[in-house]
Amino acid sequence: MAPVKVFGPAMSTNVARVLVCLEEVGAEYEMVDIDFKVLEHKSPEHLARNPFGQIPAFQDGDLLLFESRAISKYVLRKYKTDEVDLLREGDLKEAAMVDVWTEVDAHTYNPAISPIVYDCLINPMMRGIPTNEKVVAENLEKLKKVLEVYEARLAQHKYLAGDFFSFADLNHFPYTFYFMGTPHAALFDSYPHVKAWWGSIMARPAVQKMAAIMAPSKA
Repeated sequence: MAPVKVFGPAMSTNVARVLVCLEEVGAEYEMVDIDFKVLEHKSPEHLARNPFGQIPAFQDGDLLLFESRAISKYVLRKYKTDEVDLLREGDLKEAAMVDVWTEVDAHTYNPAISPIVYDCLINPMMRGIPTNEKVVAENLEKLKKVLEVYEARLAQHKYLAGDFFSFADLNHFPYTFYFMGTPHAALFDSYPHVKAWWGSIMARPAVQKMAAIMAPSKA
C-alpha cells in the first residue's frame, strides 16, 4: 500500500498537526513540499488538492482532503488501534469531551495564542516585520483568561477531555510549541496544572520527533 501524502512544509502549524497525528499512530507517509516563493500553493495542481490554495493538503489513494483537523481525524480513524485511540469514538461521552476541547482549541485557545506567535516569531523572522507589542499585550491578556479556564479543568483531570490523552490535547502542540520560543513562555509558570499538562505532551515520542523538525527556525 502506498504511503499517504502530506503537502506542505513541516514547520507550518497546520501541517505539523497532521504530521504529529501520523507519528502518533505510526503510519507511513510522504512529505511533499510546497514552494510559497513561487506561489506553488496557488498553482492549478495544488488548487486541485485544496481549492482555497492553503496548506496542508492530503492524499490517500484517490482521496484528497484539506483542513488540518479534518485530515487529522481521518488519520486517527484509519489507523486506530486498541493502543492508539485518540478520538475515543467507542465511548460516546469521552468522544464528546474530545470534541468539546478540540473546538475550544480552534475557537478560543488558538485565536489568543497564534497572534503572539506571529508577532514575536513569524513576522520578524520570515517577513522582516517588527513585533507589534500592542497586539502581543492584548492577546496575552486574552490568553491569560483562557489559561485560567484550562488551569481549573486540568486541576480536575490530567488531560483536557479526561484522564486520558486525546486529539484534544495533541491539537494544542504546534502553536504552544512555538509560543514557548517567544519571550513570553514563562506565562505558563503561573498555571502549574497547565504547565504539567504541557510537559506531558512534550514528553511523547511523536511530539519530540516533530519538535526536532520544527525547532531549527522557530517559525
